[in-house]
Amino acid sequence: MSTSRTPDVDAIVIGAGFGGIYMLHKLRNELGLTVKALEKGGGVGGTWYFNRYPGAKSDTEGFVYRYSFDKDLLQEWDWSTRYLDQPDVLAYLEHVVERYDLGRDIQLDTEVTGAAFDEHTDLWTVTTADGTSLTSRYLVNALGLLARTNIPDIPGRDTFSGTLVHTNAWPHDLDITGKRVGVIGTGSTGTQFIVAAARTASHLTVFQRSPQYCVPSGNGPVDQAEVDRTKENFDAIWEQVRNSVVAFGFEESGVEAMSVSEEERRRVFQENWDKGNGFRFMFGTFADIAVDPEANAAAAAFIRSKIAEIVDDPETARKLTPTDLYAKRPLCNEGYYETYNRGNVELVSIKENPIREITPAGVRTSDGVEREFDVLVFATGFDAVDGNYRAMDLRGRGGRHINEHWTDGPTSYLGLSKAGFPNMFMILGPNGPFTNLPPSIEAQVDWIGELIGTAERNGVRTIEPTQVAEDAWTATCDQIANTTLFPKADSWIFGANVPGKKNAVMFFMAGIGAYRQKLAEVAKNGYEGFELSKQTEAAGV
Repeated sequence: MSTSRTPDVDAIVIGAGFGGIYMLHKLRNELGLTVKALEKGGGVGGTWYFNRYPGAKSDTEGFVYRYSFDKDLLQEWDWSTRYLDQPDVLAYLEHVVERYDLGRDIQLDTEVTGAAFDEHTDLWTVTTADGTSLTSRYLVNALGLLARTNIPDIPGRDTFSGTLVHTNAWPHDLDITGKRVGVIGTGSTGTQFIVAAARTASHLTVFQRSPQYCVPSGNGPVDQAEVDRTKENFDAIWEQVRNSVVAFGFEESGVEAMSVSEEERRRVFQENWDKGNGFRFMFGTFADIAVDPEANAAAAAFIRSKIAEIVDDPETARKLTPTDLYAKRPLCNEGYYETYNRGNVELVSIKENPIREITPAGVRTSDGVEREFDVLVFATGFDAVDGNYRAMDLRGRGGRHINEHWTDGPTSYLGLSKAGFPNMFMILGPNGPFTNLPPSIEAQVDWIGELIGTAERNGVRTIEPTQVAEDAWTATCDQIANTTLFPKADSWIFGANVPGKKNAVMFFMAGIGAYRQKLAEVAKNGYEGFELSKQTEAAGV
């Protein structure tokens, strides 16, 4: 039998990045609930607050790396470059918080350490690092897909006498100008950092585990006339984005790579190489690069030919050339391969010459060479998707920790709810869509808002997906992922970047259009797959 107890607030949102900001607006300003958002950072922005490393930017074109829910805001907010740098994105998010007066319900410098569901009261109790707790009826985790820092345990790590920094916690006052810099990692963050750091560091040493397929970004200034044209077309642009696959604001190709001549393939690859953007190169050239081995090999061969063309030193070019599938998260940068032609940049392949230890002076590799640094940068990415959930003491029914549910890898229903965790929602939870994130965040927040609104109107006390629905969604995501080549490459998308982490499917790979269609279908069928318990049932009447 449940007893009733008045919670501190109707809903708690954990995190104040893109997801948390919009969720707070939706629940408080649109649904009229009392809400508190708890953010561990000293400001809003989430990923965009913490990642202040040189070169940090979105690699989605700026015109679709924003919210679309407020048409006036779309018209008012300008941009001047094709991609948005970290300060631009942060300023935009701060503006949205101010515009909707969200700041008064966001508690900064507040790290959540635990959340537990009480089956007697049907309330969540959320605990923070300073020992205080807060209760609510609903809990929404906007923890961030890429937020849990992954720091490899390299011997001697704590002995380094220079500045040791992870890109996800870049200090405001760290300037690398004129410094000897070492960087470990060449993923999306690493490649951005390398291009920027090479311009200011006196010397840059790159420790590369896996060579990357990287295409140009095509970044550059955007004039006001183009901004105005885009604004005129925003209705059509967002319609296309919401019904596309990756939501990057370009038309995805419907042509199969092998249906055209080799000459035509090269022409299409070159055209998209010149336009720039990693997702465009993978999904805008041909329809089957992510699924057909032959098409994939053609795209990979084209990028490899570019590396050979661009990089002057044959040995460096060899180390930079990937030999595996082109099936990780697509990367793009301004002049990534060109950077290795600079006299102040050295590349160390740690597959061929592993790091033996970090020393007080720098890094010693297995060939016995010690390279000395003033600053050592870990661009080693994130324990993505589920890392932040596992890091806190998150307990659902029966006091069971989330880890007990996720022994075979993280699962969810629809990427936004979890059996055994009533009234708890996740923005960008496991097995959500693999896309440009703001449009997916909006789709999820809108849907969660509608479901909570329905529950409020109908006197529903708890909302919880069934295990059957969750298992079916997990099977669907597995099935779709396995029709692609992505699982065949070692990548953070499947947890391969974290030692000991079980390889698991963590995304719905069929695209945002298909995902939104599924959400609409579930809602239309009376929130199929969810158990909605009414007040009276909960009270044992």
